[in-house]
Amino acid sequence: MSFHPKMAYGATFHKSSRQLEDEGPAFAYTPENRARFDDIVKRYPPDQRRSAVLPALYLAQHQQGYITANAIRHVAELLGITRADVEDVTSFYTMFYTKPVGAFVLQVCRTLSCALNGAERVTEEISAKLGIGVGQTDPSGTFTLLEVECLGACDRAPVVMVNDAWHECLKPEDASRLLDDLRARGETALSGCHHVVEGHR
Repeated sequence: MSFHPKMAYGATFHKSSRQLEDEGPAFAYTPENRARFDDIVKRYPPDQRRSAVLPALYLAQHQQGYITANAIRHVAELLGITRADVEDVTSFYTMFYTKPVGAFVLQVCRTLSCALNGAERVTEEISAKLGIGVGQTDPSGTFTLLEVECLGACDRAPVVMVNDAWHECLKPEDASRLLDDLRARGETALSGCHHVVEGHR
């Protein structure tokens, strides 16, 4: 007789659900990005080069559009850390994309203030206009739609982050026009962060 519970060691008991990154094309920083990387690394003590992993990944993503296994390998080699170290960071932070995304990544905040001010309807309007669901990219490769947690501008809800820029106080009925404006004028169509705008006055 045993006091230990009976364990079912079936075929799926130890199966990992980890998704491997797309290998992607061969990757190396452009000369300009390599110079930026070298400048960033100088900000850290030589024995703390691993601390530059976030900006190093941002450089790779800005260069290629998303993070591939080859980009991870390149960053790991330059920082003198393991590929697993870089994969851990890539998989933890939602701002890193491991699949191709559109030219404009629309991140609709869905946290309380934005939700109360119609963020769900903003997402629905964008989804209907583009014919895609959350997490998808439109057939033209122009827009990717995501829902995210608090973007930190609760007094300006609903907020949409477009790439690294902002659009605040977006009414659901104005979402379709924002897409048209982005197509026509790019990021100049965005309102910008209220605090940044106010700071320049």
